[in-house]
Amino acid sequence: MDAQGRGRADDIDPADQWVLNPNTGEYELRLPPSGAQSGVPRPRRGTPSAATRTRSAPARDRAAPGRDREAPGRERGAPGPDVPGPRRRRAEPPEPVPGRRRGRTKAPKKSKAKKALLWTGGTMALVLVAVTGAAYAYLKHLEGNVQTEDVGGSAKDGFSKDEAFNILIIGTDKRTGAGNEGYGDKNSVGHADTNILLHVSKDRTNATALSIPRDLIVDIPECRSKQDDGTETVIKPSQSVRFNTSLGQEDRNPGCTMDTVKAVTGITVDHFMMADFNAVKTLTTAVGGVEVCLAKNVNDSDSHLKLSAGKHTIEGEQALAFVRTRHSFGNAGDLDRIKVQQQFIGSLMRKMSSSDTLTSPTKLYKLAEAATKALTVDTGIGKVSTLKDMALELKKVPTKNITFTTVPVKDNPAEKGYHATVVVDEPRAQPVFDAIKNDVSFTAVKQKEKKEKAAEAARLKGSRSAASDIRVDIYNGGAEAGSAQETLNWLQNDEGVLKSSQLGNADETLSKTTLEYSPDQADQARKLADLMGLSGSALKPGKSEKNSQGLPAIVLTLGKDFKGAGVPLTAATKAPDVEKSTADKTVCAK
Repeated sequence: MDAQGRGRADDIDPADQWVLNPNTGEYELRLPPSGAQSGVPRPRRGTPSAATRTRSAPARDRAAPGRDREAPGRERGAPGPDVPGPRRRRAEPPEPVPGRRRGRTKAPKKSKAKKALLWTGGTMALVLVAVTGAAYAYLKHLEGNVQTEDVGGSAKDGFSKDEAFNILIIGTDKRTGAGNEGYGDKNSVGHADTNILLHVSKDRTNATALSIPRDLIVDIPECRSKQDDGTETVIKPSQSVRFNTSLGQEDRNPGCTMDTVKAVTGITVDHFMMADFNAVKTLTTAVGGVEVCLAKNVNDSDSHLKLSAGKHTIEGEQALAFVRTRHSFGNAGDLDRIKVQQQFIGSLMRKMSSSDTLTSPTKLYKLAEAATKALTVDTGIGKVSTLKDMALELKKVPTKNITFTTVPVKDNPAEKGYHATVVVDEPRAQPVFDAIKNDVSFTAVKQKEKKEKAAEAARLKGSRSAASDIRVDIYNGGAEAGSAQETLNWLQNDEGVLKSSQLGNADETLSKTTLEYSPDQADQARKLADLMGLSGSALKPGKSEKNSQGLPAIVLTLGKDFKGAGVPLTAATKAPDVEKSTADKTVCAK
């Protein structure tokens, strides 16, 4: 029975009947208790009516001490002669004593925070997924708005709430939609014009949004594109071409762009989300405008953006002109436009998570419509319910710990004079890629850093033995074949670790190299860690083993991260120093 059937629709907002269950993240319909409709008092607690028993049975699932939960031969939920009356739902008002008039109790007023929860499942950490968690009752309608594309094995089949994940956000330069004729290349097939690889940490304390320049020169690997009839077309690889041609060119789909990102960075992309020019216009209009800041006056003849220095609130066409402007910022190139776009996205995220948005049903409905209509995603996250789950996970990341940065690049040395393209600056870029692969935060997550540093300091601090005193057994636990023997030769011939033995393969495969030792061998372990370039996290205090002579030996197990004898194995535990910004701060475009 709904609110109308209970005769209470006149003073109840229907939206108030949908309540967020914090245990599941889902919205549930909870109707208020019926008002008294009869002057006849209800039965006493000790003798509940059949109707009351039926209504209250689910709330009772406890057995009395020393008694089975269900007596044999008795229907589940039916009270026995010695069982007290069923407990009533919390929503039920207390039963009045017979003969006593029921007092009128004023319902507690909902706080603004609880009111907001009735309307939204949480704010997204990135623009295109910011509002798909809004209003559970609306999901089925929104389902029809989202477009999906099957990219085969380039994307995962589903979304896991318990793992770190990487999403490639693609903004195309395709001129679809009303009013977009003046932007981009009129003949464009829809290239990857704006590209952001969003990494969300496993513990949800931080996220990194890595921008990939469209004019980055890359090698695009072979990829497969599914046709409408279900067949696959193999698209040949291309060498030394712009990154933006990984989409659209030669019928390449977003899966090809995902594969190209992995080829360039070594980072596996789990899913993609793609939108065109309309996304910026509709999303900014839905929230009532986004605040931006300019360090100087801008009058750009190409994008038609005209704004004075200072802060402005922009939306629609003006917002699109802002993110498309290139020649009026910095050195008039794509890299400086990327910075402006990152600042714009951070501002939009703050607006979406503001109380002004979360407490406005009108804005939330507009956002839900705008975001889902703007999206094309892979089939693994094509359901709005899955996007909502992703939204709830992204919502856990504080905006101050969402870092925007760009792939470190340098001018393309193949170009003489004017440089129109760039290439990856390997020495500076590799630490960035490694940090993301190792789930390392680019922001100061103080608690995590403090814990890691304390552990490393405790294990690596102390005396070191002589190399000749180290007694170690070496196992291969996932490294390339022959790595244990290679390490043995290097330790004995180059480093003077003569009491070392190679004992073949370990019992299990390890992703990381480890060094196990007993407390009295800590000085040997620290010295071997110095020689191997091991971090404190690789050292495992505990037990050693006896070698072939019956003497205690520390145990070195080479994992999949082993790169070769003499090559340091220290994993990234601190993000490299790169130019970056965070989503919680406003920066004026220069």
